[in-house]
Amino acid sequence: MPEPERPLRADARRNRERIMTSAGELFADRGHDVQMEEIATRSGLGIGTLYRHFPNKQALLTAMVHARFQSMTDLARAAEQIADPGEAFETVLRGYLEAADGDAGFQLALMSSNELAGDGLEQQKAKFAESITRIINRAVEAGAVRPDLTIADFPLLTVGIMSTMYFKPGGNPDWRRHLDIALNGIRPAKTP
Repeated sequence: MPEPERPLRADARRNRERIMTSAGELFADRGHDVQMEEIATRSGLGIGTLYRHFPNKQALLTAMVHARFQSMTDLARAAEQIADPGEAFETVLRGYLEAADGDAGFQLALMSSNELAGDGLEQQKAKFAESITRIINRAVEAGAVRPDLTIADFPLLTVGIMSTMYFKPGGNPDWRRHLDIALNGIRPAKTP
């Protein structure tokens, strides 16, 4: 039986936070090209300290996505409390995308999220998906979105729009326009 994980000492927790903050800044600026040595330098810590917390870049990215998914789950739960089902769906979709705006590392991690694994990440994704499913089902039942919208469509929407953020096709980084176009396709057709 595995031993329960002990909480980090205060100094180790601060070091971990410094690493994640520095990595977040560097990944946001340059994406996956950032090297572990650069992260250690930016955080003001030695490379050994960095590797004690994160054995490789994938482990660091997974930890960062884990923290983001926790905040996304909190966002989804708050959106569930919005009375208007259509507004609840649009709030969670927009909030999810705004969290990724300007953070190339997070965008890449989410666009390739099938590569992410780690302690509790699958359970966290499942909790997020449960909230999103309830939001979508309520919006479908209220006629606020098209009747065939499902949880399977959420990653299609978010990854498509995130690719606009990341790749800036045609030099156009206007992901909000892409979101508006997608939302217009999700809303039910108006009866003439």
